Amino acid sequence: MPKSPSPYWPVHIVGAGPGDPELITLRGQRVLSQADVVFYAGSLVPEGMLAHCRPGVEAIDTRSLTLETLLPQIVERVKAGLRVVRLQDGDPCLYGALHELLVRLAEAGIPFEIVPGVSAFQLAAARLGVELTVPEVVQTIILTRASGRTRVPEAEALASLAAHRASLCLYLSARHVERAQADLLAHYPADTPVAICYRLGWPDEQIWLGSLAEMAALSRQAGLERTVLYLISPVLRGLAGGGLARSRLYSPDHAHLFRPKLRH
Repeated sequence: MPKSPSPYWPVHIVGAGPGDPELITLRGQRVLSQADVVFYAGSLVPEGMLAHCRPGVEAIDTRSLTLETLLPQIVERVKAGLRVVRLQDGDPCLYGALHELLVRLAEAGIPFEIVPGVSAFQLAAARLGVELTVPEVVQTIILTRASGRTRVPEAEALASLAAHRASLCLYLSARHVERAQADLLAHYPADTPVAICYRLGWPDEQIWLGSLAEMAALSRQAGLERTVLYLISPVLRGLAGGGLARSRLYSPDHAHLFRPKLRH
């Protein structure tokens, strides 16, 4: 038999994007505008994002809460008939502690819906004006982090991933930047371009460009310890006017379903 519908509003888990209040999806903005309660991590989501909410919304900063203290507050408000939003930075599926929240909501019989958001690596590429998958240069993007208090599986060790020389986006790793740099240098050339992106989308956003050999030194000189994304990729050479390969998709001699081959 089909499950009967839940008597509760679903908890909406909304990706807020990297920080810019305009970099939220239309669906995310609409859900926020309908919320009675918004739980957000103030250290990662700017208060300006709450401008999308209606007046009188209950906004709860969760930066000092554990899951054990956060979850009962969510469940209590849902069971009181309120519309609850959990506003998360970036996209919830990336380093958002999403799995543990979904498991607990399911155990409590609370329905949920996830609204995706823009991730920092996408904004980094936009700010830099680059494509991360240039034909014949790079066709793979790796999103990963250095191993720290949250351990990375051995099969995903950074030195192992570096062997692909893909466009590598390194999250949550500023405090381990020396070790990360050493692992990357096991396979990437020392002159591989690196973009060091701090608080993307926030008013104090900064981006430094350098080489992989300079990555740790530049980070320490700037005093970076958190909210940093490292983008390591040969496609960044294009910023210096380097000639990168052209896509075949829009080449005049490349035919496909919507553009048949011309007959001469």
